Amino acid sequence: MGSDQGAISIASVAGMIQRAETQTGGAARHSAGGIMDRQDFETYQRESRKTWNLVVTDHPIVYPTLGLANEAGEVAGKVKKIFRDKGGQIGEDDRQALKGELGDVLWYLTQICTELGLTLEEVARANLEKLFSRQERGQIRGEGDER
Repeated sequence: MGSDQGAISIASVAGMIQRAETQTGGAARHSAGGIMDRQDFETYQRESRKTWNLVVTDHPIVYPTLGLANEAGEVAGKVKKIFRDKGGQIGEDDRQALKGELGDVLWYLTQICTELGLTLEEVARANLEKLFSRQERGQIRGEGDER
């Protein structure tokens, strides 16, 4: 963020956090005012904008990628509600609703593959090769693409 006058500093952020912890006894408060002062949010919003860039997204892969993320979120939301509201019991209506959303996920995935010149078969094959390699090396669990 540099030495610009009015720029937010690490000490300023630490002060915001300390004030929030003092106000809430170290725990988040659920009131209309939140845990940060309005001025703190205004400062954050102004300063965070300095790191923003307009990214040109006029490319055919953008729409299906956003669609894939949206539809995957819809699948996750339905599963969340099954566990929250139904104790994890997946009924036939749930299966059908999930089938519909998974179809949408598949459609967007297929469009991305097509834009990249990939077939679903080669993507699936590469994924299985990666997973079996990890399994053989005892790395099926953990994090990171290159494990």
